[in-house]
Amino acid sequence: MLLIFSLPAKRASQRVEVWRKLQRYGTLPLRSSGYVLPNSAANQEKLEWLAETIRSYKGEASVVQVQAFDDLPDARLRQLFLEASSRHYERLLRELKKVMSLPHAQRSARQLSRLRSEFQEIVANDFFANPMLARVEAALTRADEVGTVSLRRKAKAAEYRNRVWITRPRPGIDRVSSAWLIERFIDPKARFVFDDDPSAHPAAVPFDMFSPQGFGHREQNCTFETLCKEFALRDSKVRRIAQIIHDADLGDEKFGRKEGVGLDQVLNGWAKLDVPDNELLRRGMELIEGLYAGCK
Repeated sequence: MLLIFSLPAKRASQRVEVWRKLQRYGTLPLRSSGYVLPNSAANQEKLEWLAETIRSYKGEASVVQVQAFDDLPDARLRQLFLEASSRHYERLLRELKKVMSLPHAQRSARQLSRLRSEFQEIVANDFFANPMLARVEAALTRADEVGTVSLRRKAKAAEYRNRVWITRPRPGIDRVSSAWLIERFIDPKARFVFDDDPSAHPAAVPFDMFSPQGFGHREQNCTFETLCKEFALRDSKVRRIAQIIHDADLGDEKFGRKEGVGLDQVLNGWAKLDVPDNELLRRGMELIEGLYAGCK
């Protein structure tokens, strides 16, 4: 998606407002003219609304769907977006390092909260799955845990019975397997909801979300592994599944398990077919139940 626009010179404040929105949307400025975003319904809506705003300021704007740029191949465009997200992640890591270098008593909870909010904004504009995401998420998790006692480790499993559990929409391999683990071994009457913002469901238990609360990636563990450790699950077949999910989700070949790759591809295929979140979760949990039954 390409946005091309012009504003009258006297509209300085409106020009700054438009520029800030372009920054917030994660657009890539071209050297010639215009601003680019990957073509998606959400990005198109953002640019269309911005174009309408520009026209209301007596400017001119066009939103164009571009097939290709003759001087900017797709691979180079993708690399430019990755470089932009890397700069944001690196800046966030530097700020986080400064905060963590302070004595614990001098660390501001407000600072960490701000950094977590900035992280979520960067993730929203990380269109091509920058490898730095997991690194920054792990650093934020460590920052939340340093100097504190994990309430989860002290809590009894009974505290997590008959609960609502929240995770992000379009669940993938780690989330559907974690939901299966929750319902199978932790909370048989679990109910699941989907939302990007856990604060919208304050009574729900978050899992695999970009949030310090609940259960998610911890150090080198995926969410499934975190749940196994937090609830001290000793089932030998669950341990084997944990290895499968780890390799499929993190892609680091730590355990040399390939079985999860096919499961992940099936889930991604269903997601592309616009299968609703609840149905996607149900089908995924059935896949994991089959995997559990087949483990020896």
